[in-house]
Amino acid sequence: MTDNPQKDKLQVGKDHRKIVQATEGGLRAIYFDSSFSLSHDTYNGIYAASNGLIYYVLCSESVDVGGKMYSFDPENKEIKFCGDLTEACGEKDKKAIPQGKSHVNFVELDGKLYFGTHIGYYTMIEGRDRMGVPPEGYKPYPGGHILSYDMETGEFRDLAIVPEKEGLLTMNMDIKRKLIYGITWPTGHFFKYDLHKNEMKDFGRVSEDGEDGVGEKYRTLCRSIAIDPESGMVYYSTSDGIIFQFNPENEELTAIEEDNLRKDYFGQYDPASPGHMGYNWRQIFYYDPHEIFYGVHGNSGYLFSFDPVKKKIEIVERITSQRSKQSGMFDQFSYGYLGFALGHDQRTVYYLTGSPIFENGKIVAGKSSTAKGEAKGLEKLHLITYDLLAGKYCDRGGIYFDDGSFPLYVNSIAIGHDGNIYFLGRVPTENRDSVKTDLICIRNPVESLAE
Repeated sequence: MTDNPQKDKLQVGKDHRKIVQATEGGLRAIYFDSSFSLSHDTYNGIYAASNGLIYYVLCSESVDVGGKMYSFDPENKEIKFCGDLTEACGEKDKKAIPQGKSHVNFVELDGKLYFGTHIGYYTMIEGRDRMGVPPEGYKPYPGGHILSYDMETGEFRDLAIVPEKEGLLTMNMDIKRKLIYGITWPTGHFFKYDLHKNEMKDFGRVSEDGEDGVGEKYRTLCRSIAIDPESGMVYYSTSDGIIFQFNPENEELTAIEEDNLRKDYFGQYDPASPGHMGYNWRQIFYYDPHEIFYGVHGNSGYLFSFDPVKKKIEIVERITSQRSKQSGMFDQFSYGYLGFALGHDQRTVYYLTGSPIFENGKIVAGKSSTAKGEAKGLEKLHLITYDLLAGKYCDRGGIYFDDGSFPLYVNSIAIGHDGNIYFLGRVPTENRDSVKTDLICIRNPVESLAE
């Protein structure tokens, strides 16, 4: 593979699935300064709203400063500060560990954005992030909140605190029934919040003791909740590979028996071992034209489908970078990447993932293992597209800033109505001696994949 732009179409298999090979270089990224010097790694937390604006949260690990929410106007390149998460939760003067993060995707309904908050201040114990122990003079973390934000008035509304005063790790919303579902961190309680009734229900832990567990009680928690918009059925995975379903009619939570995520293609994992997502899906969405879900397994990068009627999993394609495919390597981010979404054309999947770095013909390897979700080694960032209707994979190439550097720790994505790709990642600071997280854009990089 060279660094000169080219495309090579190949026909493979009886289904005539088309594979397009793109090159390493060619996608220019620009970043915007939100003027938040403490901004740290962000997971999800970005959304292209119906009003054309990009809304995003920049996170903080500080014990004194919480996360910040912003909007970006693609037309005039204007960034607007929307608010401080801790203040939005009514905790500005409580001298408690702040609301440092939003770890979830925004959901839009009736002119409002619904999302939640998470702890950003941790205590490292045995190589793993744990709930932050408050320093002297500080109160413990008050718990994650479910919030709404009115896009017209700019008003936040504090709706609820999640069970056990934990952080809000995973969230999705049944728009039709106005029900919000979530999973807390670190022990992993599954809950339902009813917007109509202003009622919170806790259905207990999803998998052993979650990420607070020790030994055989440890389980990495699911980061994406799947909701069937017609039936209202809710699904989440576990690191053991079990798919659970929640029926909102009778509020029964049961394991699916017909199939599971323990696939050889995904790799082999000890679910009680930290530092990987195990057999969990990493990100998933409902695809209306096929009436099924499409998801990605983070560690292996396999795109798969999940049929909620037949209760069956089918492998579709490995959507890692072309160089990762050729080398047979997993990506270096230990949990896999969250930047996985369906485009506005309702057929193109966009995936931001890693590509190995070669020196003297050899892959630059990172550390072999880690006990937390992090990059085990340095790798480049690539944009992958996959056309669900044509069955066409394309590695669109590496993503670079003008100085030749590339974004790091990218676990978010939003497809703008202007065709641009937006995400949050580490960027150089003004003096170039450190990094911070901020908004990054690739200008309309993808032509239509339609025939």
